[in-house]
Amino acid sequence: MRRLLLLLLAAPLGSCAVDAPPRAANEAGIASLDVRRGPAASQALDAIAADYLRLTLEIGTHEDGYIDAYYGPPELQKAAEAAPRDKDALLAATRDLMARTDAAARRLSDPLDRRRAAFLRAQLRAAEARLMMMQGTRFAFADEAERLFGVRPKLKPLETYDAELARIEALVPGEGPLATRVEAYLDRFTIPKQRLQKVFDAAIARCRGRSAAHIPMPAGESFRLEFVTGKSWSGYNYYQGGYHSLIQVNTDLPIRLSRALDLGCHEGYPGHHLLNMKLEEGLAKGRGWTEFSVYPLYSPQSLIAEGSANYGIDLAFPGTSKADTERDVLMPIAEIPVPSDDRYWQLLSAIKRASGARLTIAQQYLDGEIDRATAVALTRKYMLVSPERADQSVRFTEQYRSYVINYGLGETMVRAYVERGRPSRDEMWRRMAKIVSEPTLPSDLLGR
Repeated sequence: MRRLLLLLLAAPLGSCAVDAPPRAANEAGIASLDVRRGPAASQALDAIAADYLRLTLEIGTHEDGYIDAYYGPPELQKAAEAAPRDKDALLAATRDLMARTDAAARRLSDPLDRRRAAFLRAQLRAAEARLMMMQGTRFAFADEAERLFGVRPKLKPLETYDAELARIEALVPGEGPLATRVEAYLDRFTIPKQRLQKVFDAAIARCRGRSAAHIPMPAGESFRLEFVTGKSWSGYNYYQGGYHSLIQVNTDLPIRLSRALDLGCHEGYPGHHLLNMKLEEGLAKGRGWTEFSVYPLYSPQSLIAEGSANYGIDLAFPGTSKADTERDVLMPIAEIPVPSDDRYWQLLSAIKRASGARLTIAQQYLDGEIDRATAVALTRKYMLVSPERADQSVRFTEQYRSYVINYGLGETMVRAYVERGRPSRDEMWRRMAKIVSEPTLPSDLLGR
């Protein structure tokens, strides 16, 4: 599938509202898959999916990183790389495929086929926008986000977060800039490099155990963990097919204890690794839906993936269980002194509540309202980080642009869907399993 980027900074939660495009299918939310399939409708969608797969692989030859993962027949990828169409031809082919999908959708009555058609249509709309961007078109931040990821964010003014900064000030009193004081305090919880492997192994094992208790894993699934440098992100999942992932953790900057469970859940279980496995198992292999053997990064799939991966942290470790695990299990492994009070966890929660400011800063920077130096300075102020971490955050925005909405906005939307109506814990996990196993669009997460 795609590449799953986890920001160095805490992912924004509740940072923006959203306008979604009209719901093409499934007005009541994520429906159960219907196994009835009309032969004619299925054949039409299969043909569209085959052309979509080829199209996506060819687009990937024009932009490094456009394809986050591919685990279909290697000969298809080799053929696409050997003779790709130019961008103009691909843009025309994308629009033709959208028209074919629209025509096919009008003839469909089966709910499953209609969901599949809606998914393909949304992916193609994103491909159209990305091809236009490759050719020099620049959209306003909100327009770009809507075209690529299927939602239109409404961002809060930066001053909205000033009250949270005041609360953080009370948690870390003293002289000098607040960001410097916060960094100095959090540095006490840095994992020594020689302890990283053991801490992450323990963290991921607990993320997997809690997820496997509710969502069945394919037999033989596995991942490999690597520590790398020179990246704009802090963690990344490269899904490689066959229920295997390469998970990389960036060590350019010191890694704090809070990142262990966050990355373990986000990149692993119930995040990216689990989502990719379930899509491969149930759709690419189970139903022969070839469109799910490729993952274009700039598409509505990414909002679902990032949102479910971020929300998966709280789902796997509700209430105080995350802090308890860090205090009782991970800090001893990391040889970090256990604090005598809860200030560390109170501070982390407050920082996350303020982190929606990151999206507003990204919007202002990408729309040309502020320059880079101002973006770095505002990141320092509102994200409460060092100059080095602020620069890394801005570099991420420069590289991935409006992709940043997928973390906070995606998490907010997934949380609202999973927790709607105060369900039981078992029901919450059941809803999460549906999100990561079915052709889910952002509009599917909206309420009636």
